[in-house]
Amino acid sequence: MNFAYYMPARLFFGKGAIERLGTERLPGKKALIVISAGTSMRKYGYLDRVTEQLEKNGASYVLFDKILPNPIKSHVMEGAALCKAEGCDFVIGLGGGSSIDSAKAIAVMAVNPGDYWDYISGGSGKGQPVEKALPVIAITTTAGTGTEADPWTVITKEDGGEKIGGGWDCTFPYFSIIDPDLMMTVPAHLTAYQGFDALFHSTEGYINKTANTLSDLYALKAIELIGSYLPRAVKDGSDAEAREMVALANTLAGMVETASGCTSEHSLEHALSGFHPDLPHGAGLIMVSLEYYRLFSAKVCPERFVAMAKALGKADADKPEDFVEALADLQKACGVDNLKMSDYGIQADEMEKAAHHALDTMGGLFEVDRYQLSVPEIVSILEKSYR
Repeated sequence: MNFAYYMPARLFFGKGAIERLGTERLPGKKALIVISAGTSMRKYGYLDRVTEQLEKNGASYVLFDKILPNPIKSHVMEGAALCKAEGCDFVIGLGGGSSIDSAKAIAVMAVNPGDYWDYISGGSGKGQPVEKALPVIAITTTAGTGTEADPWTVITKEDGGEKIGGGWDCTFPYFSIIDPDLMMTVPAHLTAYQGFDALFHSTEGYINKTANTLSDLYALKAIELIGSYLPRAVKDGSDAEAREMVALANTLAGMVETASGCTSEHSLEHALSGFHPDLPHGAGLIMVSLEYYRLFSAKVCPERFVAMAKALGKADADKPEDFVEALADLQKACGVDNLKMSDYGIQADEMEKAAHHALDTMGGLFEVDRYQLSVPEIVSILEKSYR
């Protein structure tokens, strides 16, 4: 067994953890606060709570509030320019994965020359090394991407629809705040989409060729927590215990991402939402998941699929296809079993194009699959998933 493990981010987890922002040593004196273009950070008072704690801790701040659900390169460059012009020396990502991912990318471009795509590997990226970035504080208000516990950031290059992940040692958060109190207002459908994103980070990390003892521990626990608590959080957003357990699962899933990583399931979704940015990432993953795992469960690591089925709550699981059944049951329990690609403008004749786009932009994730998908198999997964 060989693996490398590096996770330098300090995590502050639990009810009231937001107050740590007012007492912990900060990595600078002036923050660029990165939030979405939506209204929730202001509406529910989360932005005010962050600025109050910064002021308590003697820090000033500037706001950048343009981030989209599928964040784009032009906003990264615009945020970095504002960061430099205002003399900010650290970045805070406040919100969901899109805001925190954008904060990481902005932190890179605030101290590196050129264009963000100069540093992206895959697609039209130039793959230049990144050795420095401004410190990032991640304050998550959703339970989906686990970006508070990993270095990864996913950004879309608008021209060409290249949606590609990147990440470097310097983009691990300086520290992260995971306060379930900040997640109580997430609508039911987004709670489900985000929870399944966390689930698939865990399942992909568990069947990845790079899986190891540490990632397996995190993955199985995250799968167990999501299976037990996500339906409760979707049904009743005010269920504090369910919110807390799903938040914990999400952070564990981020640690899976750090210790192991995603597989080609994420490449398939990125190809779809790269071309159709209105498609929520978690929803896209749900759409392709049953056919994706049905194929893989018949090809590789049957014992791992049985273990995942048991973790999802199917105690009598004894064959790999039991995981697909358990996954379908969870989707029904969370009310996301009838999602349609066509509702987001995706056409049935796009699947060949999407398959090649997945390979061209995030082909590296196919390389860590235990089974190497052919183009016809990728197309088949997408076509069978289409509604």
